[in-house]
Amino acid sequence: MKLLRHGEAGSERPGLIGPDGEIRDLSARIGDIAGEVLDPKALEEIAGIDPASLPVVEGEPRIGPCVAGTGKFICIGLNYSDHAAETGATVPPEPIIFMKATSAIVGPHDTLLIPRGSEKTDWEVELGVVIGRKAKYVTEAEALDYVAGYCTVHDVSERAFQTERHGQWTKGKSCDTFGPIGPWLVTKDEVPDPQNLSMWLKVNGQTMQNGSTRTMVYGVAYLVSYLSQFMSLHPGDIITTGTPPGVGMGMKPPRYLKPGDVVELGIENLGSQRQRVEADA
Repeated sequence: MKLLRHGEAGSERPGLIGPDGEIRDLSARIGDIAGEVLDPKALEEIAGIDPASLPVVEGEPRIGPCVAGTGKFICIGLNYSDHAAETGATVPPEPIIFMKATSAIVGPHDTLLIPRGSEKTDWEVELGVVIGRKAKYVTEAEALDYVAGYCTVHDVSERAFQTERHGQWTKGKSCDTFGPIGPWLVTKDEVPDPQNLSMWLKVNGQTMQNGSTRTMVYGVAYLVSYLSQFMSLHPGDIITTGTPPGVGMGMKPPRYLKPGDVVELGIENLGSQRQRVEADA
């Protein structure tokens, strides 16, 4: 099942993609794609709705972030060995964890804003994991039972803010519009193996990243279990799991985004995104 949110920013309505590819509105059945709606049992009830019984959303509405009410946007760094190598880093003995501000979350096709003073805004296609029910001290074997589904995430990064300024990576990851998610939340029954998904990213039509979740150092089940040892994970929390090689900072010479660029990215079965780059006011 592919769930999404459509409408103007701040006024999105829940929907799903029907077998005909049209958006069907769910707002008469659920309030939003958030909270208790993400519980596996609730998702089963939604899956039992006949899409033909839902109204078609006409036209080409804006697609918003596929999940609402995200409390934590948790990122995993250097989780692909080949990406670590291109940045000159070594694979960490345990996952690197940092946070991305939830105010960075936008829709998959919204404008990407380069923040004031930025000269090194970079791209990263990543697999996003959406938590469906509270997870605390869960084992790796049971970890996927707590996952609602998966989505495409663009973990936009300002490298100078991230690595050349004092402090933690968060300041280079949390600028407004630096967290496009969606277009869909794809429920886990449609993703039998999250460790076997191809992923790609293009800038102005040129392929920059072409990888697979197969090369993750720490897989989804391990990460959910690992994080749950340090903090409770709640419905709507997003874990974005790292990026394959091909980021701008790894190029020789490095290449970064500038106003007028167009970024396109996607993950197998999870949908694609497209963002035009502009300078923030």
